[in-house]
Formats: sequence, C-alpha cells, structure tokens
Amino acid sequence: MDRSESKNLFKDRNIYIIFSVTLLAIMGVASLTPAFPEIIRQFDISAEEIGLLITVFTLPGVILSPLMGALADRLGRKAILIPSIFVFGISGFLCGFMTEYSHILFLRFIQGTGAVALGMINITLIGDIYTGNKRATAMGYNASVLNVGTAAYPAIGGALAVMAWNYPFYLPLLAIPVGLFVIFRLNNPEPYKKQSFIKYLRNTWVSINKREVWALFVINILVFIILYGSLLTFFPLFLEEHFQANAFQIGMAMSVMSVITAFISAQLGKLSRRFSSRTLLIYSAISYLLSMLIIPVSNSWIMILIAIIFFAIGHGLLLPNIFNLLVGYATINERAGFMSINSMVLRIGQTVGPLFVALVYSLGGLNATFFAGAGVAGLMILIILAMISKNK
Repeated sequence: MDRSESKNLFKDRNIYIIFSVTLLAIMGVASLTPAFPEIIRQFDISAEEIGLLITVFTLPGVILSPLMGALADRLGRKAILIPSIFVFGISGFLCGFMTEYSHILFLRFIQGTGAVALGMINITLIGDIYTGNKRATAMGYNASVLNVGTAAYPAIGGALAVMAWNYPFYLPLLAIPVGLFVIFRLNNPEPYKKQSFIKYLRNTWVSINKREVWALFVINILVFIILYGSLLTFFPLFLEEHFQANAFQIGMAMSVMSVITAFISAQLGKLSRRFSSRTLLIYSAISYLLSMLIIPVSNSWIMILIAIIFFAIGHGLLLPNIFNLLVGYATINERAGFMSINSMVLRIGQTVGPLFVALVYSLGGLNATFFAGAGVAGLMILIILAMISKNK
C-alpha cells in the first residue's frame, strides 16, 4: 500500500468511528485490571473471585454472539451497534455506585451483553467498507488503536484506582458520544441480498467449515486464555507480590506492553509483504511462549521488560493477522454472522481463561499460572504447523 492510499484511508471519517468503537470494545477489561488489588481489599474477596469481573463480562459473548451477528446481517449493522453502545456505557457507569460485589457482577453481565456487538461489528465494518491492501492496512491500524487503548486504559484506570476503587467504572460514559457519532456520522454499506434464513445459515456454515478457519478459531481461544488468564488476571498480582507495585505502576507496565504491541500491529502491511501469514503466526506463538517462561523467573524490572517485549511482539502480530485472514472468508451478506462466530470464540477464551488459570493458581500457586500460559502457547505452535497451509 503506497502513501497516497494510506493518506486516503485517513481522510475517511468512517475509520475514526470504527476506531472509537474499537476503543470501547476493550475498555471493559483493560481499564479495570490495575484496580483489581484495590477491589479485592474493598470487598474482602479472594484472588480467585476477582476473575469473575472478567468472566461475567465475557460470558454473554459466548451465548449471544451468533445471534447478534445474524441480526446484524439481517437488520443491518447500525440497528445492532447503536443500542449495544448505550447499554455498554450506562450499565458500566452504574457499577461504580454499587456497595455489594454481587451487584457489580450483575451489572458487569449487563455491560457484557452490550459489549457483544462492539468487538464483532467493528471488524465486520472494516471488511464491509475496505478491500485489498486498504483492508489489510485498516485492520493493522485498527489493531494499533486497540493496543493504544489497551496501553492508555490501564494507566488511566490505575491512576483512577489510586484515588478510589470505583473511579475506573466511570469511564464507560465515553460510550455516549461514540453512540451519537455512529447514529449521525457513520456511512457504511449494509447487507443487500435478501435470502431465506435457512439459506443464510447454510452460506455462513460453508464459509466457516474449512480446516484453516477452525484452526484460527482454536488459536483465538488459546491466545485469549493466555491474555485474560495468565496476563490480565495474574500478572498484576505477580507485580504486586514480587515488586510491591501499586496500581499505577501495574497500569504503566501494562501500558508499555500495549504501546509496543500497537507499534508492531502498525507494521502488519509491511511484514505481510515479506513473510507469509503462517510464518507470522508461528513467530507470534513463539513470542508468547518466551514471555510466559520469563515472567515467573523474573527478579528485576529489566526481566519484566523483556517479557513484556516478547508478549507485545506476539500479540501485535497475531490478532490483526488472524482478523485479516478471517474477514476474507465471507461476503457482506454473511460477514457479520461469520465474524460473530469468531467473536464467540474469543469470548470463550476470555471466559475460560480466568477460570482455568485460577484453577492452576489454586493448585500450583502464582508462578504456575505463567507456566500454564507457556503450555498453551506451545499448543498454538503445534496447531499452526499442523493446520495452517504453508501458502498462507
């Protein structure tokens, strides 16, 4: 993609609205994790219980993603995206006023219901609006924006949590202006082909039922087990226990990771011209593996930084690469349904990750959570080698 095409991409108002939706999609977890130690103390709960803040948020995506995708294909992208944004923002904001942990978990479930469509339709819109090199570049930049948000939110959330445990819950109010921009400014194509629901399901299944698609789905589950289990849930606890880090320091460490990830993601277009997608996926999985092995043996901030760099390389290469591969498997008439299956798959990883790694924690302690992440990364490598074509 030459500079003129890149310049044209950033003249398009739609890309900025998509970026805003992307930032909302990752707000629900990234802004809260630095506050976990404060929330544990506020409500006198265990390390295993704090993971429920992630689990109840991601669980609706496991259940509702296919339905949301089908509705977005049948009714249109905006018809599903707009109410989802407002549900996400209002319910998330109300969490900050609760005095019982169970009430927060209930509102987090409602907020997760609103979040279902956000991380699915933003990718779908890129597939709908852009094609060819512009699509790949837009996907890479969207991943960079996602990681900039993942960098900023922990720092912001950590700073807010230093002042009070509930301040990070006020951030979802930013969804209100985003929703208004989607209503009045987003200009996107909508599905045009009228087909019976049975035919729609059949065409969607044909797009999904491919060996490489299933492999990519499984890899997505595994990477989110590492991300939401080992990293987001237990990495903050590791930093607090071994380095006496406070919420702000935890947020800054995770922000550095996300900034590096954003830089790597922005290079996807260039790297894709030099390396195959399969090669980039292998490098990603190896980077995850090294990161998970380094964290539990770290005895200095330098070693933590090395682990952060390896994780950032893996994460920056893997997700935009997978998304770019997946959106090409379906047409606009089935794309939201197709990507909703991927969204459901991601939610499975997000939901199972904290529970699985919490079980590992209860059996083997804090270090074992990262060795479990290394094992998951090793499994990713085997799947890529066995199921992804060398031509990809």
